[in-house]
Amino acid sequence: MAVDLNGKDLLTLRDWTAEQIWQVLRTAEHLKMMHLTGQPCRPLAGKTLAMIFTKPSTRTRVSFEVGMYQLGGHALYLSANDLQLGRGETVADTGAVLSRYVDGIMIRTYKQSDVEELAGGASIPVINGLTDDYHPCQVLADLLTVYEKFGRIAGLKLAYVGDGNNMTHSLMIGGAKLGMSVVSASPSGFVPNPEIVAYAQAEGRITGASIGVVDSAQDAVRGADVVYTDVFVSMGQDKDKERKLQALAPYRVTPELMAMANPTAIFMHCLPAHRGEEVDASVIDGPQSVVFDEAENRLHAQKGLMALVM
Repeated sequence: MAVDLNGKDLLTLRDWTAEQIWQVLRTAEHLKMMHLTGQPCRPLAGKTLAMIFTKPSTRTRVSFEVGMYQLGGHALYLSANDLQLGRGETVADTGAVLSRYVDGIMIRTYKQSDVEELAGGASIPVINGLTDDYHPCQVLADLLTVYEKFGRIAGLKLAYVGDGNNMTHSLMIGGAKLGMSVVSASPSGFVPNPEIVAYAQAEGRITGASIGVVDSAQDAVRGADVVYTDVFVSMGQDKDKERKLQALAPYRVTPELMAMANPTAIFMHCLPAHRGEEVDASVIDGPQSVVFDEAENRLHAQKGLMALVM
């Protein structure tokens, strides 16, 4: 291995170097090949991953649970009702206690501070399965998918269209570290966090990636190799639903918008998708869409991650 990641947390890709990210992607690629050719690989035999969910998800639970099984280990599902994080016991104490029972923790929750406090109390690797600020595991899968489709990542352009959310943040950071330009198009009031954008821009200046925020979906998509969007209204944002849908409606990915990208461009979405809101059915179900390859790669990318850190 080029780098040793044993015991390392994944709280955000800000804490990871390009070399470390590539180590995960190469391991994921190898494990995917072994799985598809029927070769068993069980480096985590006898190990257990605790999966904490205060925010439910189909892909996150299934991909981590199946991934642990395929690597020879066991995954333990813990819902909000099982733990009452931060109420009956501090988050840090939960991390310390779980460290005495299991070999790794994945947490999918709302506040980034909870993930950081959990990692601060834990003596085992903690993986951020999603927070309101970051979604690093999804971006590892996205980068793996882009690499599979183009044979490279550096020098490409990804256009993100829609709400400037946790996906935007993590795509900017991951793209910048690996040399892929990322341009986000969002309306006023829904732009990505300026501090995170500035961090990604500084990383991009090192790798040659351009990181930017514009208000025109057309300007962002023009000449893009990847067009990416996410749901306009995330879980827990129902009170702002109508306002967000109205503001973001011009940012829906249509065939006309896709036509402004490069002819070989692919369409990506982290799912679940709402056809007719953030993307037209003819795009997400069309020939340029790779959303189900992308969803599958959550399994392989996370297997690569777990095999290295646990």
